Parts: sequence; structure tokens; C-alpha cells
Amino acid sequence: MNWIFDNDRPIYIQLVEQLKIFIVTGAYKCGEKLPSVRELAFETKVNPNTMQKALLELENYGIIYTQRTSGKFVTEDKNLIEKLRKEIAKEKLNEFLDIMKRLGYNNDKIIEYLTKNRGEIS
Repeated sequence: MNWIFDNDRPIYIQLVEQLKIFIVTGAYKCGEKLPSVRELAFETKVNPNTMQKALLELENYGIIYTQRTSGKFVTEDKNLIEKLRKEIAKEKLNEFLDIMKRLGYNNDKIIEYLTKNRGEIS
């Protein structure tokens, strides 16, 4: 998995965001056991405490859960995953629209641009 971090925001928040995306896209499937905290920390090159903080946040949302002595697992609640997918999509869409409006595009021009390019960058 490709982990990308910027210096403008806390790493644990970025970990939470990226783990959510990995879960909603199926990189980590419903009911799947996650790698250990140490394995994830090593993979992402972050401190295990930072990774633990991110995982605790996901657990508080109900996106993952801990089975004592077995590790951490992705929720099996497909409705929760779908709700999360919609929340992320809405957030990303709003970010895109904000940028486009700052660039001087109105709603009609944004729709025209998207229709013309069909998601392709030109």
C-alpha cells in the first residue's frame, strides 16, 4: 500500500484517513484481520504509538474492533462501510468543488468540464 504524508497535519489523522480509504476500497476487507500495530508502523515508517492512536480512533468509530489475543479486525458491518464511503466521497467532492471555485469556475463550468473530460485529465 502506498502511504503518503504531508507535514501540514498530524500524522495520526492522516493515518486514520488513509486507513478509512483502504477499508472502503476493499484493500482491507470486511472482517479481515489487520496487520499488527508494529507491522503497520514499520510499513508506514511511523512510531508505533502514532499508529496505535490512529487505530484507537478507528475503533472509536466502530470501523475496526479488537478481539482480545487475536488482534484487530475490520468491521463486518457493510452498512457502516458504505456510509463511510459516502462520507469520504462527499468530503473529496467538496474539496474538489472548493478548489475549482477558487480557480474561477462556476457550477455550470465545472459540470461542463467534468462532462467534457469524463474524469480524464487533459
